[in-house]
Amino acid sequence: MARYLPIAEHGLIGDLHTVALVGTDGTIDWFCCPRFDSPSVFGSILDANRGGLFRISPDCEGWDSKQLYLLDTNILITRFLMPDGVAEVQDFMPPQTAGPGRRQRMIRRVLAVRGYMQFVADCVPRFDYGRAGHEVALTEHGAVFRSAALGLSLSTCHSLEVVDGGDVRTQFAIRAGETATFVLERVEPGEKPVPYSDADISAMFGETVAFWRGWLRRSRYGGRWREMVNRSALTLKLLTYAPTGAIVAAPTTSLPEQLGGKRNWDYRYTWMRDAAFTLYALLTLGFTEEAGAFMNWLQGRFRYADRESGPLQIMYGIDGREDLPEEELTHLEGYRGSGPVRIGNGAATQLQLDIYGELMDSIYLCNKFGLPIYYDGWMDLTRNLEWLVEHWDQPDEGIWEMRGGRRNYTYSRLMSWVAVERAIRVARQRGLPADIARWSQVRDRIYNQIMERGWNSRRRAFVQHFDSDVLDASLLIMPLCKFIAFTDPRWISTLDAITAELVSDSLVYRYNVSASPDGLVGEEATFSMCSFWWVEALARAGRLDEARLAFEKMLTYANHVGLYSEEIGPTGEQLGNFPQALTHLALISAAYNLDRQLG
Repeated sequence: MARYLPIAEHGLIGDLHTVALVGTDGTIDWFCCPRFDSPSVFGSILDANRGGLFRISPDCEGWDSKQLYLLDTNILITRFLMPDGVAEVQDFMPPQTAGPGRRQRMIRRVLAVRGYMQFVADCVPRFDYGRAGHEVALTEHGAVFRSAALGLSLSTCHSLEVVDGGDVRTQFAIRAGETATFVLERVEPGEKPVPYSDADISAMFGETVAFWRGWLRRSRYGGRWREMVNRSALTLKLLTYAPTGAIVAAPTTSLPEQLGGKRNWDYRYTWMRDAAFTLYALLTLGFTEEAGAFMNWLQGRFRYADRESGPLQIMYGIDGREDLPEEELTHLEGYRGSGPVRIGNGAATQLQLDIYGELMDSIYLCNKFGLPIYYDGWMDLTRNLEWLVEHWDQPDEGIWEMRGGRRNYTYSRLMSWVAVERAIRVARQRGLPADIARWSQVRDRIYNQIMERGWNSRRRAFVQHFDSDVLDASLLIMPLCKFIAFTDPRWISTLDAITAELVSDSLVYRYNVSASPDGLVGEEATFSMCSFWWVEALARAGRLDEARLAFEKMLTYANHVGLYSEEIGPTGEQLGNFPQALTHLALISAAYNLDRQLG
């Protein structure tokens, strides 16, 4: 058995507080408890020896596996095809939507379909990213694992044995029609595993099915790519932290953008940049409750803070905290040896001016869809906007969080224009207090600067940063945010230039690393979000055949259950943190708008 499964060989389950990655070999190799940003308990995807895992797999040779989701749910089924029969493991976590008293459970039910088979189950927790020791105690109904900060119980009717001092194992046989169940749950001091009957498990299974299908029925998308859009919507819901409404960029950390490279980051936080894309996707599909919850979380960030990087941070913790110190876990080797493993994110303190545009676009979208900003929120927001009005004309680190020094990025200017332009729109639509005359002058200054310095007449294209000739896929957003018409000659020639230089088949590179060093070691893979932006730009420019073919090709790069990581490597492999919210958001937008263009 391979020490590391490919990143794409995983499905995702979760309970709206955290998630677990489940490999096609039956191994849970990533699980943080009790929240997305908590330390990992199972983390063997980052170190096969030290990370910890929870595996249920056939105890024989010569088996194969398949994986799928139960239709319109986030219940994952891993089917094992063995010489002596067929069985499946049903993995799910009942959503925690009933308040703090709801138990956090991970349920793994083994069902024999036909034949008679042997299985082995290993529960190998490694608390605090493998830094904390733990004790294990066997009880009448299972086992209890306790570290200094966290207790977990494993309930099962099968006899467990302690192995290697702190892990448990059981070997069991199962025949057609029989089930074997394992329930891992968080417990308080003094609590022990409790027995669960088949009726208990079936009831939780049924409740979980009803929750996901009931939620998805609220979607109003009925277009050509309903299955992929629905899976993207279900994935975004899985990445939502129910207590606050915040959505993590991805539920993992340090999955590499290049095997053996250093581009490994912690994405278990909420980026301001994702806000407008998230709200657009949710509101387009009809999920106004989720959009409202996320908007409430965003409004909690409006308060003005006096710091060098501006009043707003580019990212926050899912609970709104600002302090996200970056740390390297040197005791973990990283996925397939791709260290370092990082927790926290030092980019939180960067200056990235584009976030003000994404934030104001979010307010504009919510206002448009009937979720208006109230007076107090508007006054807080305008204080932040006034800071931008005074500071927009300066270099920053840019959308890609460059670590090679600040530049005058065209995308940052573009989104500064969006910030002021959307503020003017909202103020006029609602009659809100605003210095519209002053804002209009600043808006026009930004616009003219982009046209004069962001445009390279020799290349006939808008470029990555002022006075350069480097292309950048972030500028695919220019017509999408209403800065320029989709048929404007300047835009058409920019689209042609990006297509010629940054597109490989349907896959789009963010930028050319050799032409624009980013301060990091290693090469770039293609960025899936940009690939869907390219599809949408083609569609809105009227190139429908080209757009549809590119979209269909992009769908072939999804994994076996419809999930996307951050990037696609040179041989089609998924790389980077997994699954990535922005990619699924861009897929939804591209599908919706391509449908509209096709009629």
